[in-house]
Amino acid sequence: MAEVETLVLATASDVPNSTLPVVLYRGAFAAEAGLADRLERLFQANGWGGIWQNGIFPYQHFHDDAHEVLGIARGEAVVQLGGASGAEVTVRAGDVVVLPAGTGHKRLSSSPDLLVVGGYPPGQEGPGVLRPSGESMASLVERCAAVQRPDTDPVEGAGGTLVRLWHADAPAGRA
Repeated sequence: MAEVETLVLATASDVPNSTLPVVLYRGAFAAEAGLADRLERLFQANGWGGIWQNGIFPYQHFHDDAHEVLGIARGEAVVQLGGASGAEVTVRAGDVVVLPAGTGHKRLSSSPDLLVVGGYPPGQEGPGVLRPSGESMASLVERCAAVQRPDTDPVEGAGGTLVRLWHADAPAGRA
């Protein structure tokens, strides 16, 4: 059984972040051979697509049009969440992190064998990658907040922890 942690990140000077919490599933899976394929199949079975395997960019970035799941299939990394002055989080093989749209993220360091399986909710499979810029932060916050919340949790499916957390405060008509 995974230990679930949440992290709420305030708007920063360089990234919009979100009022929705980042959800970390610690030790959701055993670190074993074939974990990348298992994560891919699970995310897809729960409706998440645009699946990729790679690492985490070593520069601060965010997505203004998509939420993102990062499943750590191999190795470990220290990731900065929330912008240049954000929280440093260590993730290891078997952990899964779900980032709401707007959440700044950057790989600070990693083991040489780091492998991440990523994906996005339905209809958000081709997100833009934005870096801190001169665009109005208020405009970015508004745009990220308007991204539709997923109906399924990439790890637990319909009714999972992510859905309960992210839909708990959704105004009527804005799921």
